[in-house]
Amino acid sequence: MGRHRGRYAEEPPSRDRRRRGRGGAFAALAAALVIVIGLAVAGVYMFGQSDGCGGSDVELDVAAAPEIAPALNDVASDFNAEEQQVDGSCVRVSVRAVDSANVAFGITGAGATMGDTDSDVWVPDSSVWSQLVQTQSGDAVITETGTSVARSPLVLAELAEFAQGSGEDVRWSDVIPTTAPSEDAGRTVRVVDPARSSTGLGTLHLLQGALEEASPDTDTFNAYMTAALQSLHQGASSDEEAAFLALSGGDAEAPPVMVMSEQAVWRYNTEHDDAAAQARYLEGGTYYLDYPYVVRSEESEITRAADLFREAVRSPGAVERYLADGFRGSDGEIDTSVLTEEVGFREEEPSELPAPSGEAVTDLTRTWNQLKMESRVLTIVDVSGSMLAEVPGTGMTRMQVTTAAATEGLQMFTPTAELGVWQFSTNVNNNLHYQEIAPVRELQATDEAGTAHRDVIGAALAQLQPLPQGDTALYDTYLAAYQEMSRTYQPDRTNVILMLTDGDNDNPGGLELEQLLSEIDGISSASRPIPIITIAFGPDVQNLEPLQQIAAATGGAAYMTEDPTEIGEIFLQAFSLRIAEEDEGES
Repeated sequence: MGRHRGRYAEEPPSRDRRRRGRGGAFAALAAALVIVIGLAVAGVYMFGQSDGCGGSDVELDVAAAPEIAPALNDVASDFNAEEQQVDGSCVRVSVRAVDSANVAFGITGAGATMGDTDSDVWVPDSSVWSQLVQTQSGDAVITETGTSVARSPLVLAELAEFAQGSGEDVRWSDVIPTTAPSEDAGRTVRVVDPARSSTGLGTLHLLQGALEEASPDTDTFNAYMTAALQSLHQGASSDEEAAFLALSGGDAEAPPVMVMSEQAVWRYNTEHDDAAAQARYLEGGTYYLDYPYVVRSEESEITRAADLFREAVRSPGAVERYLADGFRGSDGEIDTSVLTEEVGFREEEPSELPAPSGEAVTDLTRTWNQLKMESRVLTIVDVSGSMLAEVPGTGMTRMQVTTAAATEGLQMFTPTAELGVWQFSTNVNNNLHYQEIAPVRELQATDEAGTAHRDVIGAALAQLQPLPQGDTALYDTYLAAYQEMSRTYQPDRTNVILMLTDGDNDNPGGLELEQLLSEIDGISSASRPIPIITIAFGPDVQNLEPLQQIAAATGGAAYMTEDPTEIGEIFLQAFSLRIAEEDEGES
């Protein structure tokens, strides 16, 4: 168990106390002479300093879930202006938006992380993350204060245009298929991947409870759960942004339904007024995101500063700020002008089901991963001229950094996974802009010389060379890859296209984005998903939006970084959500 103390107890929110400035009287006395004004201002400054904070500031670093970080930033600004002190030094709070799973996995090492996980205070979106840390990391300093900054229950979100029914509660059996997937799948249920999302984990937790109650025996439950998870896998998105894009692009053929918090529905609607979502509530209760205030330090000065800021985040003014951003208060209250009845929100607080424990989270995640189909991945690597550029501080070219990251990522796949590699630029293969350098085969398969396909791919990556005059025929290559993976689609595998590129589409006379999306739409099928994952890197990438549109159209994801050395971490993040974990003991 992580080290955690229980000295904190939840108390009624305290009122804000603001210190009054004392500069007005001095300024009034200085109306006659400019020099007197100058002296008066200087005198005010010196007098204020002598009676205010002394010594170095106490810096309090707060890592908060991205959706609540803006409100906490405002609370921190007001708090800093009050010049509250610890031992005569002012406490200065800074709030950073950090993905909750990123912090949890940074502490435990149990999953991929993008770094930036240290902080004095942590406000994740759910207590499941702090419980997971306590379960998996015995050395972690985790002090649970008993303070829930804000709350938001999980609901279903449907595009208002295709919403079914009125305001009645929804049963899981009405939403999640419990039979084998078919071409006529009806509504597409979307969820953010439970491997990195408390909303996704909460969905599995709620689903498990509902199916256990509906199943007469274990065998029936297992059959229902397997079918339901297969359906959720097909509609899973790597992150919330990708899920929002997919939801907004839903149509009448397979109207999307997405599990998200009330606050996420409100946030989605503020960003997608042309494709508004309707909130519906789950029959039998729901799970809440509870945004716990967690202290991660045992230093006396820091813990006292954290306690001062904890009082601030519970003040009436702070609660009003959370409500203005679509959250509920600790007593379930909402701002009805924000969470409005016209889009399905209810002022009455939904009944709350117990949150999963750290052990339950581990079991749910394992079940999710075990039921993932084996991977079948076509990796496409940019060999345009810009890949010759050196990555500052590494002594390596973009090409070398990219192939090193891809080679490292290769080790994540099980021996039965199928992988292949293409290179692309312009005219790399006579008049074609792409060329196969390793076919899509099982990694454990061997060629005529007896070489394992894993080693064939490793050698092929090591031999890639940029074309000095080559441009970036991105869209043409996407289409060719999608056509090939569709033609050779394997229904018992997760068929994925991974694109690694350092530039925007640059191929005069080639496909435009609208043409590409139209072509993909004509080929794609809900029962034969082929997600495209793109990792774009380097200063030449100017616009991520087209890549996000391609990701949304295929159920994939798009990542961008200016630093190519981050490719490896992003690669791990992307594929930790999609591949089956190797059995224990398998090399």
